[in-house]
Amino acid sequence: MRDFSSSADHALLLLGRLDGRLCNSPATDIWLARARLKGAAALASFAGVPVFVADLQNWICGRTPPPRHSEGLNDPLSVAALFHFALSATDGHDPIVRATLNISRTLLDDRKEADLWAPEDLVRFGPAWRMARMLIEAPYPTASFQAIAQRLIDARASLDAPVAEGPLVTTADGRQWRIEPRRFDMGWLLACHLPGAFAATGLSLRRLPSLVDLPRFLPDDAGLLAERIAAMVARQAGQGLTDLDRLEAKLKRLPAELQVTRRSKAPLLMRLLLAYPGLGKAAVARLLGISHQGATKLLARVESLTEGV
Repeated sequence: MRDFSSSADHALLLLGRLDGRLCNSPATDIWLARARLKGAAALASFAGVPVFVADLQNWICGRTPPPRHSEGLNDPLSVAALFHFALSATDGHDPIVRATLNISRTLLDDRKEADLWAPEDLVRFGPAWRMARMLIEAPYPTASFQAIAQRLIDARASLDAPVAEGPLVTTADGRQWRIEPRRFDMGWLLACHLPGAFAATGLSLRRLPSLVDLPRFLPDDAGLLAERIAAMVARQAGQGLTDLDRLEAKLKRLPAELQVTRRSKAPLLMRLLLAYPGLGKAAVARLLGISHQGATKLLARVESLTEGV
């Protein structure tokens, strides 16, 4: 059971620390790349298609197809579509955010994957995704969790309304009735844009992809929802600070002076492997613009340099 006991002040303090650290940390780009996968996995569980971060990493690195692609037809949507919506929601004008997103899309273009594996989901959820973004990221009267909670409740009411009437069915004897249109759980769509809400209110400087872990069933009371949002922010910001400490420590343990030329791509590959563990030679070749043979040699070189790190 989740702990919702954290106060709003404590949550804001942790959020401010994380936001401030990310402004100057040497591991900001790596943290953002990993946070995107963590946020996407949280959204998938919220949407009823639970996956692990490792599943997304295997897909991105080219080892497997999209998670749950062969699970059957009972999933409410494809993970490929959800991953595309999650990444698009954290897109912004921040140059580091844009750079890490471009690297992610060089490895695996979520737009093309969604078109390939889930074109129906793009049509079904795309308009609601855009409406949710417009509603949730509109200007806020105050910068508070209460304001965000009220906006989420209002947006949910707007999204719950069916956009069209259900089909009219006529029987053989002439009787008619209208079938109620199918309704989809839109809670994950609201959570998808929660990082944008924090940025829109000024509570964060950039969109933090891991701040999406809302309760599955949102309460109707804005005060109670604000408490739960504060607890989520405190929990995720605290974990984010721990992850950032761990990444910075790993960067410090990397060889300070490499016996390589100035044009070598080994230092860059070391950072990429921290962001996307398990990169294969095909992915490395595509990312760095080198041949497969060169990628194989470079991976072996980096492995020898970082052995024991």
